Amino acid sequence: MNQRQTVAERGGAGRPGKNGDGAERHEEIHRSISDAIIEHRLRPGARLREDALAEVFGISRTGIRKILQRLALEQLVTLTPRRGASVTRPTADEAKDVFDARQMVECGLMPEVARRITEEDLRALRDMARRERQALKSGEQSTAIRLSADFHARLARISGNATLADFVERLCSRSSLILAVYGNPGHLGCESHDHDDLIGHLEAGNGERAQAFMSRHLKAIEASLSIVEEAAEAPDLHRIFSD
Repeated sequence: MNQRQTVAERGGAGRPGKNGDGAERHEEIHRSISDAIIEHRLRPGARLREDALAEVFGISRTGIRKILQRLALEQLVTLTPRRGASVTRPTADEAKDVFDARQMVECGLMPEVARRITEEDLRALRDMARRERQALKSGEQSTAIRLSADFHARLARISGNATLADFVERLCSRSSLILAVYGNPGHLGCESHDHDDLIGHLEAGNGERAQAFMSRHLKAIEASLSIVEEAAEAPDLHRIFSD
């Protein structure tokens, strides 16, 4: 079912349908906008007009405003007085901060991940790594970026520390935006087999090697970034969210 059909079933564009502003609907819209940002369908600097989004998703402007405020807390959206919301444009300093934080947190979690990882976890991680490689091979950069972020978030969940796992997930979302903007097409800044090699260290229960490998992996991604400023643009919200 495409987004246009969903909007129509909920009362049509611009008219909130039954339960159109409910928590579940808000979660769906948050995910749609977040995905569009991370997958680079909404580019950094793009304005996000409340009235246009309300029409596209068929909910109230108040509901859209709450969703944008949540995205702002996650640092995917920037709210500016009298200008409204726009997709966050990460700077070189912000990119460095994000990867420094990932070094401290993700690398620190690897020994516990190696201790707790199960066969089911290993199968799931291998499948994610396989789909990431296939996406890159097929030229689906945005899909590969999303799968890479999901891979790292899944690793953090295995540690059993829900608070740090939530933090890693947010860092991965910001990294995805940074990669989508400043990364190299067809490449995620690391070798395509990196995630498979990391899985091998975890499967062997070698937390120290997994920790060292993760550090090199993250440094390689950061080193591949090419920070180039882009002009702001006005996105076609109907086109982006109607597929």
